[in-house]
Amino acid sequence: MRFTKMHGAGNDYVYVNGLEETVADPAALAPQMSDRHFGVGADGLVLILPPSDGTPADLRMRMFNADGSEAEMCGNAIRCFAKYAYERGLSRKSPLAVETGAGVLSVELTFADGGGAVTGATVDMGEPVLEPERIPVSIPNLRRVVDVPLRTSDRAWNMTCVSMGNPHAVMYVDGVWDLPLDRVGPEVENHRLFPQRVNAHFVEVHSPGEVTMRTWERGSGVTLACGTGASAVCVAGVLTGRTGRELLAHLPGGALELRWREADNHVFMTGPAVEVFTGDWSGS
Repeated sequence: MRFTKMHGAGNDYVYVNGLEETVADPAALAPQMSDRHFGVGADGLVLILPPSDGTPADLRMRMFNADGSEAEMCGNAIRCFAKYAYERGLSRKSPLAVETGAGVLSVELTFADGGGAVTGATVDMGEPVLEPERIPVSIPNLRRVVDVPLRTSDRAWNMTCVSMGNPHAVMYVDGVWDLPLDRVGPEVENHRLFPQRVNAHFVEVHSPGEVTMRTWERGSGVTLACGTGASAVCVAGVLTGRTGRELLAHLPGGALELRWREADNHVFMTGPAVEVFTGDWSGS
């Protein structure tokens, strides 16, 4: 089976063209291919598929975390998805309409000087979901989860929760690089308040327009970047009064540009898309 490894700001996935290859059990394949010692090494598996019947999209993206669980969306993965589709002639559209578990999203491609190669993309991430029951967060009688206490084994946090088609909890800290993410991340991900688990983000604010963030991603663990998470951080910053509607987010794998547009309530994310290599998976 032919595959391509790609990354967006270090958030790496294995891509399989489902128009040409058949993947019988992607939930079982994802952990095998994602294994960084015995597999290709990735944060998960992405399948490129035809759109569902009646869906107004050019292509469909299904993505599976490194633990085999299926995720609704990934902002970094969808940029690479669009690059793959354009450069291999699956669709020459820009913007590209991509069906995801979070709905149909529009991806505007960025080209290198002179055209041809796709270097990145801007994704219309849609409107953030703020109602607790839709994120979901099991906290009754709240209209929004903004700076609400969350208790882990040895610390109380103030969290702000947002769904960008998948659930996120954002916590602001001083000294983000000093945080024991390997210990704290799993506690937040699997906290009883999150019936579908959650992506946990820890953010240090430098100015109203700039932050540094680290992510523990649901089903994948520590990742170098999270596009939906960065979008959620942009929204959380506005809701808590810490940052503005335009934000530069520094992540371990690179930087992402975010904008929460007041006119239509949509969040836009801009970042890179990089192909690493192509190979053949033996299945062993």
